[in-house]
Amino acid sequence: MWDRRLDRLVDRTRTRPLASGLLTLPQATIFLGTQLLLGLAILTQLNTYSILLGAASLPLVALYPAMKRLTYWPQAVLGLTFNWGALLGYSALAAPPAWSVVLPLYAAGWCWTMVYDTIYAHQDKADDLSAGIKSTALLFGNQTLPILTMFSGGMLACLTVAGWTAGMGPAYYALSVGGGGLLLGKILRGTEWESRESCWRGFAQNIWVGTLIAVGIWTGYLWERPWEGRVGEEEPEPEAEAEVEG
Repeated sequence: MWDRRLDRLVDRTRTRPLASGLLTLPQATIFLGTQLLLGLAILTQLNTYSILLGAASLPLVALYPAMKRLTYWPQAVLGLTFNWGALLGYSALAAPPAWSVVLPLYAAGWCWTMVYDTIYAHQDKADDLSAGIKSTALLFGNQTLPILTMFSGGMLACLTVAGWTAGMGPAYYALSVGGGGLLLGKILRGTEWESRESCWRGFAQNIWVGTLIAVGIWTGYLWERPWEGRVGEEEPEPEAEAEVEG
């Protein structure tokens, strides 16, 4: 809704419903209100800690749309917002969350967002420049590949720390860290930064990076550690010692 006027200035986004007039602002407001109410209904089913943690993300949600007007780092704020689920998902099962696990996982997600959303932003560089829209694609320019390689390394380092603190096994490191890292490197090497089609393809291929990370986590959790208690499950109480008679 905030971006409808800016969307009209960018070739790729001018056909979006609000920008093109297909959807009116009152209709969009009703749709947004419905989505917020549904989200609130889901959030209130969680424990109190998670409700407060979820509410704490609202300032970031409200702040993000303004960032492309104010700073060349809107992707950084997007990463903080998008990856809040790493904190909230764990908290919903076991509150408070194990911060030694979820904070590096959150940081890994932030680094990954910096990578894929910068690739995404490269599609619109020319239009963004003329419209006054800021992005890391414009900021990084010709140094995009080495900078995104650095963020990719940060993602892998944080995934490694999260896996180590969570006690994950070889499948996690092979699939989530190794597989995800190799595929992300392949995407970066294969992206042509001046080609809109290539940047879109590189952005879209990141879904498979996320798939590898998720499969590695699921495999490590369900297959390699079947004998351990699951997150959120209480440890069985030790049996009371029998009283000695007499």
